[in-house]
Amino acid sequence: MSIDSDTRPASFWFYTGMKGITSLPALILMTSFVGFSAFALEAGISRGEAMFMTFGIWALPAQMILVGMMTTGAPLAACFLAVTLSSIRMMPMVASIVPEMRTRLTPTWLLLFASHFIAITAWVFALRTLRDVPREHRAVYFLGFGLTLTTINTGIVAICYGLVSQFPPLVAGTLFMLTPVYFVASIWATAHHSVVRLAFMVGIVGGPFMALVAPEFDVLYAGIGGGTAAYLIDRFYIRRRRRTGSAR
Repeated sequence: MSIDSDTRPASFWFYTGMKGITSLPALILMTSFVGFSAFALEAGISRGEAMFMTFGIWALPAQMILVGMMTTGAPLAACFLAVTLSSIRMMPMVASIVPEMRTRLTPTWLLLFASHFIAITAWVFALRTLRDVPREHRAVYFLGFGLTLTTINTGIVAICYGLVSQFPPLVAGTLFMLTPVYFVASIWATAHHSVVRLAFMVGIVGGPFMALVAPEFDVLYAGIGGGTAAYLIDRFYIRRRRRTGSAR
């Protein structure tokens, strides 16, 4: 049966999207949220706050940034700006996926609601699977995956928040490290342009330095400064060398 003439109900495609929770990227993300539970507990963030961050922000790097800035006593405005700047990177993902889900009859509110669940894991999942779903059911299919993934991870945070304190120090430390490892691996794996990888490396080096110089604004300064420096280096050095090399 052609996917353009599929007659199966929307509920079928919602359930099909839900089954994506068993995919490897989803399982890795769920494990990483166990690590986030340990991170939140060690940082003194309450269970309710950690759950709200998970469902409300739904971006593990942004959640780590927020927790890190809260522990350093950063002002609320700085926390808001840092999380906002971190989440701007999701805009290209939304711009590339939403048109694939939109039809002439798709309600705008449904697309706006679905866009909340677009993060690295859901974006990769959608890129691989949306083409096999009838266009008129793609938004529902994606919601089945995104809503399920977000809800389950919120539940994982709620359950594991109290359990991680009972783990042996080695296990707790390992789980704690899962979050930054996932963060680093995900950003590097999805960086398809040299400027992104360059900005990442500048941030890795500049982040600890700014933490010593300006601990209340380290993430903000390292992000804006490192990103700007990476853009200038890529634009005026790396690209120029490429053009010179191709002209020879």
